[in-house]
Amino acid sequence: MSADTPTVSQLSHVISQSAAPAFLLGALAAFISVLISRLNRIIDRTMLLNGIADEDAVRLRLKLDLPRLMRRAAMLNRAIFWAVIGSIAVTALVMVAFASAFLQIRHEHGVAILFMVALAAFAVSLVDFAREGANCAERARSFRLMPCRSAATFRR
Repeated sequence: MSADTPTVSQLSHVISQSAAPAFLLGALAAFISVLISRLNRIIDRTMLLNGIADEDAVRLRLKLDLPRLMRRAAMLNRAIFWAVIGSIAVTALVMVAFASAFLQIRHEHGVAILFMVALAAFAVSLVDFAREGANCAERARSFRLMPCRSAATFRR
């Protein structure tokens, strides 16, 4: 084996250190899928509301929901953006780990920084997702879709 080629134990070490980032990458992919699904629902609802004719006095009031839907869409777009940034950081982290093993250089500092960037981006994405969820729940309560139930209701 050439002196420039990493040993099996070095590669094994890098692979074992890449397990946690790989799970984070899988979680981010699933999270992005949920975000996109919610955004698609908002787009469908927006298209439906925009299809209401101005002459339809009975349903015209439903169009008042459009600004709120646009805010929710903006929050979800930001959440998707930050989740993708986190995914890119995790991918770069794994690439740096393998490249540094191949080049036989220390990678701990670079990997640590990339992991912190990935987690920070994921956290920002989660905050936007929570804000969008709170906005959605507030609107549902105003339509009485989510009634607040007392403990006595659940005992029946």
